[in-house]
Amino acid sequence: MFHVKQLEKQIFPANDLLNQYVNLIKKWQKAVNLVSNKELNSLWERHILDSAQLYFEIDKKAKTLVDMGSGGGFPAVVVAILNKVLKGSLTRIILIESDNKKTVFLKEISRVLDLNLEILNSRIEEVANIKADVITSRALGSVSLLLDLGSVFYKKGTSFLLLKGESVDFELKNVSLLCKKEKITSKTNKNGCILKITEVEYL
Repeated sequence: MFHVKQLEKQIFPANDLLNQYVNLIKKWQKAVNLVSNKELNSLWERHILDSAQLYFEIDKKAKTLVDMGSGGGFPAVVVAILNKVLKGSLTRIILIESDNKKTVFLKEISRVLDLNLEILNSRIEEVANIKADVITSRALGSVSLLLDLGSVFYKKGTSFLLLKGESVDFELKNVSLLCKKEKITSKTNKNGCILKITEVEYL
């Protein structure tokens, strides 16, 4: 079994940037509700590591990533930091966030940490003309909703990588689209998983 300590070892080269990110979240939290206040002291365990594990499931040939409903930057900012430090394959990372204040925060993160991010202050439904190799999301909605929202970014070979909790089996029962589903056991949460969805047959 893959343990958290092994994950921590994998991401260690990026710790400086990841810690800067954590400090910026704490600094901005009073002005922008980025995470729940009770989670401020457990950001690393609850959010950084949870997001970091997703990076290692991205196909090594993937170039374009679209993150839907980026919020405070989980998982996309963490993925971008790891992609930069570990010299990953992603050349285009697009964050979509409709909240104005959170968008300002994300742009500041991109500037301070020198991340090559495209940050769109928009509703997901209003974004067009982007095709992704990988589509990510965390704590945005049900699997069915995410597949629906992600349809515009989908092309042959696209993978959805969704961080999901213990309700994932119930959500999957309500998925009507034909697709290939794989649950990858979470390395940080015994009740969670990374849900990988490919080969979606959109009507």
